[in-house]
Amino acid sequence: MDIIYLLIPIAVILAGCGVWAFFWSVNSGQFDDLDSPAHRILFDDDDDLIPQDAKPPRKSDD
Repeated sequence: MDIIYLLIPIAVILAGCGVWAFFWSVNSGQFDDLDSPAHRILFDDDDDLIPQDAKPPRKSDD
């Protein structure tokens, strides 16, 4: 029963740290734009990473 006197303040401190971290992240702009980072990977220019023999042939405008 004595352990409850230790666990309750520890739980309150951990909950307070979680609430503080949430408000800090909201105020610092961590949740402002949730869509751009997910779509940014689709627009990377990685042509130099594709092997030459795997690239489709380019049409020449000659």
